[in-house]
Amino acid sequence: MTQFQPTGFKVLPTVVKNLLIINGLLFLATITFGSTFNIDLTKIFGLHFISASDFKPFQFISYMFMHGGFTHILFNMFALWMFGNVLENVWGPKRFLLYYMITGVGAGVVYTIWIYFQMSPDLALIDSFLGNHNLETLAQFTSQHTFRLNEYSGQIWTDFQQFKINLRQVSMNPDDALAMQSVINFVTNYKEFYLNQSVVVGASGAVFGILLAFGMMFPNSIIYIYFAIPMKAKYFVMLYGAFELYEGWRNSGDNVAHFAHLGGMLFGYFLIVYWKKKGILNR
Repeated sequence: MTQFQPTGFKVLPTVVKNLLIINGLLFLATITFGSTFNIDLTKIFGLHFISASDFKPFQFISYMFMHGGFTHILFNMFALWMFGNVLENVWGPKRFLLYYMITGVGAGVVYTIWIYFQMSPDLALIDSFLGNHNLETLAQFTSQHTFRLNEYSGQIWTDFQQFKINLRQVSMNPDDALAMQSVINFVTNYKEFYLNQSVVVGASGAVFGILLAFGMMFPNSIIYIYFAIPMKAKYFVMLYGAFELYEGWRNSGDNVAHFAHLGGMLFGYFLIVYWKKKGILNR
């Protein structure tokens, strides 16, 4: 299937329209609640690591309606409209919404698995020290772990300054029980802080699922990259997926959840293959 010319085509079908509205309203609410009431909606609805104290199961759904900035939501909503309106007109609202939600949740699951493997070595160092309070395990933790803290980190930054003083004291005098207890208290609190730092937001996972579906449904359709460079949809999807995989493995520190994007594409691929086998892809 490479052409799409249905009768009754809607430029803004029901599900896409409502998704745009919901995302827009929550983006405005995030700004308003943060500036007016000092309530961080990202902390509530963003997807946290499953071992974090701020994690809630509903975040696997709510995170995909939150965004980290104007550019973030602009590009996601533009892609949702551009490719989603075609797919909803083909599939109908129910199938399109099901696909959107499954790929969005799937993206969150894949990202959580990836973060688990990223965080496990550091958590093992922390737990090793908390389970055995001695200079050897403390030295392993402090030498192998990078503290990503600054003056904007809140109270933990002040505690970190005192921790460094206590760390020097313990290093000079291992029998200083008071300094060691202060170190233990900091590491305990820091573990909770560290677990809560992994937060992912955005519709990107579901949007990448939509992009993959468009490429599979209309492989020879032309997409204009930067509105100027023509490329067939199938090649665009393959190149974009390869780029996301490269960036994810490279771990570039660009604050982009590349493996969430890949997760959306992965779940989308398996769902489309399943629908094709069942013969219900276009019903």
